[in-house]
Amino acid sequence: MTKEKNVQPLRTAQEIEDMRWALARYASARDLFLFNLGINTGLRVSDLVPLTVKDVKGKIHLVITERKTGKPKRFMFPKAIREAIEDYIRGMQEEDYLFPSRKGNGPISTTQAYRALQKAADALGRDDIGTHTMRKTFGYHHYKRNKDVATLQILFNHSAPSITLKYIGITDDEIDKSLENFSL
Repeated sequence: MTKEKNVQPLRTAQEIEDMRWALARYASARDLFLFNLGINTGLRVSDLVPLTVKDVKGKIHLVITERKTGKPKRFMFPKAIREAIEDYIRGMQEEDYLFPSRKGNGPISTTQAYRALQKAADALGRDDIGTHTMRKTFGYHHYKRNKDVATLQILFNHSAPSITLKYIGITDDEIDKSLENFSL
């Protein structure tokens, strides 16, 4: 039996840069782009891997039906990621998958995405990285920057703010901070 991992967000700019470096070095341009798209959109890996060029080309908003919830989702691509998308898809056809598998004609599986992230995490000596790291990293930094749990709750389709804060690791951070210098 394998122990369930405690997948964490990447909490600092340096941790994000380290992950980008490891993906560039030990994975592929495709996997690095998946990571960058994931941390800049907060979408689940199951919603990212089936995307095609026509889903994102020239678009400001992505409109999908979430695989997990079956709910429609409209998401604005931040300006920087729109530019990264245009660079990445240059030379690709409209029907091409953004994350094509090297085996067959489909996209990579979520398991393949996990393995790519795992390879990079191993190179960094980390055991707390998984596909949800991308979503949690987005949420963690969105919250830290905007202090707006309500918007994040809507983005993540969570039923309560407490779930969102726990999911992105803010609850643990805030509890730790409150206890750091506590003494009676």
